[in-house]
Amino acid sequence: MHELSLIANLFEIMEQKAKEKNSKKITYVKLQVGVLSGAVPELLETAFGIYKKETLASDAELEIEKVPLKLKCKDCGALTIKDDLVLNCSSCGSTNLETLEGTDLYLEKMELEIEEN
Repeated sequence: MHELSLIANLFEIMEQKAKEKNSKKITYVKLQVGVLSGAVPELLETAFGIYKKETLASDAELEIEKVPLKLKCKDCGALTIKDDLVLNCSSCGSTNLETLEGTDLYLEKMELEIEEN
């Protein structure tokens, strides 16, 4: 399950950002997960739940937004949005496609509890 290593890397980034902001607690995390990112959202949720124990995000809520594939046909120019891995143009059926969105996994938002001085 490579999702655990993805979450471990995510926690390194989140904890670094939290420390930069003088925060001792991460309360909310939102990830965007593309259909072709190579990560399974359900496994990311499980890995997050396992990894967050005894960290700054121990009580954090995780939200995962699934990002569909956005494809442009190089033959007819049509835009196609897909939630599956059947990669063909919805207009002409061509497989000569350019991927515009849906391949990334990234941290969209993180909410922190900031300590007052």
